[in-house]
Amino acid sequence: MACMHNHSCEEHECGSQWSLYKHIDFPRVSALNESVAGSVKAVFKSWDHRLDNSSECLESNEDDPELIVYIPFTSDVKIKSISVIGGTEGTSPSRMRAFINRDGIDFSDAQEMAPVQEWELAENVQGELEYQTKYSRFQGVANLTLHFPENFGAETTKIIYIGLRGEATQIKRDVVATIVYEALPNPSDHKLPSETGGTSQVL
Repeated sequence: MACMHNHSCEEHECGSQWSLYKHIDFPRVSALNESVAGSVKAVFKSWDHRLDNSSECLESNEDDPELIVYIPFTSDVKIKSISVIGGTEGTSPSRMRAFINRDGIDFSDAQEMAPVQEWELAENVQGELEYQTKYSRFQGVANLTLHFPENFGAETTKIIYIGLRGEATQIKRDVVATIVYEALPNPSDHKLPSETGGTSQVL
């Protein structure tokens, strides 16, 4: 479902609500079928700069409008809505499909797998639309993959901005891994009597 974003952003503090880009693991962000390698990273920016198209945008290869965008996070996040600003003259994506916590999705996978949610997109060149998620399904998101299978008839697809509204947990991804690792029992700390020649107590 798309909602109009037509209020005063200063009064509603939109900048803070659309701040999940600060929790993106930028070195690991990637896209499939981008015409310029690494250009996908330019579409993640602050809400205040969402209409700034002076910098590089994400564009698909010529005669192939399909795009896949992989977005890993530095901490688990909860995503309430997504905003996508595309190009003009039919280059905006017309459909978006989301996959959660799945690494390495390619175009074959995306076509065969059922997405967590799918949206029909409008040409949102003014950044006035946001697409609500099924919020209960977008909890504990470590990475998000967005599949844009088609556009409004142009030979290429262009994306200027992808915004994510929600909140992040306080636990960083590397910290979670450390906690899990340290929680595993160390066999050397729990030796059996036959291994030590005496008695031992397992705490």
